[in-house]
Amino acid sequence: MKSKTDQLLDELVKLHPKYIDLSLGRLKLLLKKLGNPQDHLPKTIHIAGTNGKGSVQSFIKNILMNNGYKCDAYISPHLSRFNERIILNNKEVSTKKLYETLKFVKNVNKNKSITFFEITTAAAFILFKKSKSDFLILETGLGGRLDATNIVPKKICSILTPISFDHEEFLGKTIKKIANEKLGIVKNCDFVIVGKQNKEIKDHIQKKLNKFENKYFYGKEFQVTKSFKNKFEIKIDRKKYFYTRPSLNGKHQEENASISIYFAKIMKNMGYNLNTNKINAAIKKTVWPGRLEMINYKNKKIILDGSHNIDGAEKLNEFLKTKNIKPIVLFGMLNNKKASLFLDKIKKRVSKVLAITIPNEKNSFKAEQINEICNLHSIKCAQLNNINDALKYFRSNQQEIYLITGSLYLVGKIRKKLL
Repeated sequence: MKSKTDQLLDELVKLHPKYIDLSLGRLKLLLKKLGNPQDHLPKTIHIAGTNGKGSVQSFIKNILMNNGYKCDAYISPHLSRFNERIILNNKEVSTKKLYETLKFVKNVNKNKSITFFEITTAAAFILFKKSKSDFLILETGLGGRLDATNIVPKKICSILTPISFDHEEFLGKTIKKIANEKLGIVKNCDFVIVGKQNKEIKDHIQKKLNKFENKYFYGKEFQVTKSFKNKFEIKIDRKKYFYTRPSLNGKHQEENASISIYFAKIMKNMGYNLNTNKINAAIKKTVWPGRLEMINYKNKKIILDGSHNIDGAEKLNEFLKTKNIKPIVLFGMLNNKKASLFLDKIKKRVSKVLAITIPNEKNSFKAEQINEICNLHSIKCAQLNNINDALKYFRSNQQEIYLITGSLYLVGKIRKKLL
């Protein structure tokens, strides 16, 4: 039986006929009724991009917390339960506080049409206003320009992580159109940091940024230059620095860490007390579940990776190649994603695919559809009925390494059964 909080969340989904309908109009009206809590938030860091938002958020949060600052964060989607989305002073919001706030906002809204993300963001703003923390890290839900988080009037910093193809049905069919949507968060802030971008849009982004005045823009001024066993080298403003390598798996996490390090450097120059040793310690201890996360299950190694777009597939393939492993892959994906291209990117590093329909996700590819795609790419495939069948397969098969990928929803549903 569902908890009353989950039942309430189900009610909120039904307030609008579409799960995603990008607009700020509905949210503005609701926030006005709520006293405009978005005008009274902690000092805000806003992050948009296709991949890496969560990791960068986690690195920055740990850096600030490690240096004695109180920090809130807004994250989506969640892996196991909705509470994960709202972090108040480094702790998930309590179920009691979450339920009471969601109920209050629902009553104020009076069943007016509003999307799930918009109304839950309104509730989050109320909680962040009350938290009295020093900083708030806001991760966009989708895009940037019309994302619910972009209603915040003033920010310290806007950050763009790597931009690539994803959600084209909402953000545009070209990489430049997608970049323009992400660039929508670049306003009313003291400085902007742009992470490493593809050559295709690097100059485009720079031209867009050059149109803004009285702001500081960074992006070319920092880059990862070398990697070693326990540390990596960053070139910052033509000087070389060494930092502890992240515990997070994947070469791309060094790039994500470099964004947070450069953020810390700018903040330090602005007078904030940030110690280099504490920054190093924060990077080392940062964890981000479901992103190339390795866990042990019944003497088997399971890699959990919620990658679901082509850039994510490329990073996943690079990781598997570096580790020289060919796991059996449990694969499920939402049907608005490019499953064929994804599997094509990783097929040389896969020994077999176990196709699964993501449970309780009506927009999931069916297992038989994934099987057909695997046949097209000459990938050995077997269909499974459910997650319990997958767990039985892991336990009974001699293979020692498995990978679960294609969707954060799939990773979240199976992760809690593995731990």
